[in-house]
Amino acid sequence: MKNTFTLLGLGLLLVACGGETSENERFYESDYKPDTTQVTGPSPQAAGSANNAVAMDQGAKLISLSDCLACHREDEKLVGPAYVDVANKYEANDKNIDYLAGKIIEGGSGVWGQVPMTPHPNISKEDAREMARYILTLRKE
Repeated sequence: MKNTFTLLGLGLLLVACGGETSENERFYESDYKPDTTQVTGPSPQAAGSANNAVAMDQGAKLISLSDCLACHREDEKLVGPAYVDVANKYEANDKNIDYLAGKIIEGGSGVWGQVPMTPHPNISKEDAREMARYILTLRKE
């Protein structure tokens, strides 16, 4: 009986994982054209101005008040990727800010491995965008 359940579970896992494109691949279809417009939030180059420093502080504060730090760190992988790794993977533009804000709110898996990210439906879209903007300022080149 135990073997039957094990085989059934493995079969369901294979069906669930087999052949489907990841959320990241679906978001970035072949018709994707990079957004060359200026990001409406802070950038690493402009981080010195008072307004951008306040916006960065807001994103960092929102992250610290959430449960994000249970799985993420700024410079090292924990359960999820380090924020620096996320910043290095995604260019700082409005499309990526919206994508990452959606991942914060809806959760997901498959981009950084199979461990799912917990959804955060109580975080507003604008707060999630602020958090994503802050994360993207951590880019190291």
